[in-house]
Amino acid sequence: MSVLTIRLPEDTAQRLKSMAQSRGLSMNKLVEQLSAHALAAWDTENHFRAMAATGDMRQALAVLDRLDAAEPQS
Repeated sequence: MSVLTIRLPEDTAQRLKSMAQSRGLSMNKLVEQLSAHALAAWDTENHFRAMAATGDMRQALAVLDRLDAAEPQS
């Protein structure tokens, strides 16, 4: 486990403290959870970017065409 010191504007730090209290968490646990969420979003973005870089545009458009054809017409 690492120790990390961060500098935040006072109002941001206070809001984070309030958020932690409202969730029944310590500041440490809140920052850990928020970091995990941010990293999961980043990993997902990178995964989709990697898939897009190796994807076949014609095949992707064909899938979208099939989805459009499958939608009920109003």
